[in-house]
Amino acid sequence: MSLELDPYGLRRVVKPRGVLPQQAEVIDPRLPLGVDELAIDVERLNIDAASFRQLALEAGSGDGSDARISARVLAIVAARGKMQNPVTGSGGMLIGRVAEVGAQHPAAAELKRGDRIATLVSLTLTPLVLEEITAVHAHAERLDVRGRAILFATGLWAPMPDDLPEAMALAVLDVCGAPAWVARLAKSGQRVLVLGAGKSGSLACAQAKLNGANVTALDYRPEGPARLVADGLADVAMTVDATRPLEVYAQTRGSFDLVVNCASVPGTEMGSILSAREGGEVLFFSMATSFTVAALGAEGVGKDVRLTMGNGYARGHARLALDLLRTTPALRRIFAARVG
Repeated sequence: MSLELDPYGLRRVVKPRGVLPQQAEVIDPRLPLGVDELAIDVERLNIDAASFRQLALEAGSGDGSDARISARVLAIVAARGKMQNPVTGSGGMLIGRVAEVGAQHPAAAELKRGDRIATLVSLTLTPLVLEEITAVHAHAERLDVRGRAILFATGLWAPMPDDLPEAMALAVLDVCGAPAWVARLAKSGQRVLVLGAGKSGSLACAQAKLNGANVTALDYRPEGPARLVADGLADVAMTVDATRPLEVYAQTRGSFDLVVNCASVPGTEMGSILSAREGGEVLFFSMATSFTVAALGAEGVGKDVRLTMGNGYARGHARLALDLLRTTPALRRIFAARVG
């Protein structure tokens, strides 16, 4: 083991030098374990929605698409030392078993070999070696793998809960920042619009309802919002393509106090901004968001709204999201159907 503390993993940066692992083009996952690092035998990768959508579109449909997705992921990880989609810039998270804990890692007294954990930091900064991908679960944006990952001293993690199905817990932990941010921002009596009825969107709707807001769910596929309404997780369903801002505005009329963007496709910034009232707020919790488009777009249409970029981390976010799942049967049914 290296005896030098390196809480941000700077020694693993290959190029360009002088940046953090997330900004690096290439990192080295094969260095000996540092005294403040944690090694994980990886079992699952949960690829973020924007990245998986791009990989699936690139692979095409029909026979062999899963194999092409696997080949592309293996190539990215081999070239970069991490899973960071070069098109979307995004990654995901993983679960696995503790393989080794450095003596000076913050969890050295807490974790032992074989403990199952989920990482709560992005794969875009996680040193990773993949031996093989054994299965692709496209509907759940999940890969079954064999590999080894490194977690830095500053890397967040959570123990895998023993009262929830593994795939369900993994899917929730992947987007657990969304309901935590909504818990902070949504107020009782507010009108809240959630763009996207996927994993993060479903959690955002459930949390906004819990906060006492009037919730509208929007997606280009009618079944997602309709189910959220039927299950009591939203009050109104809208079906519209969020990449068409004028069509979105025609339905929302710029009347929402809080807009939560959980869309997995690019080009939804202006639909979100036009949906918010003057003085309202837009929370972008989508890896497909362009800050430049959002900031200049709001200026261009003369819209005085607060633009918030959703940090994937909020204190207590994992527990909040898992507890929301535990106490909301309808949400459990939605996630069970998604990951089953």
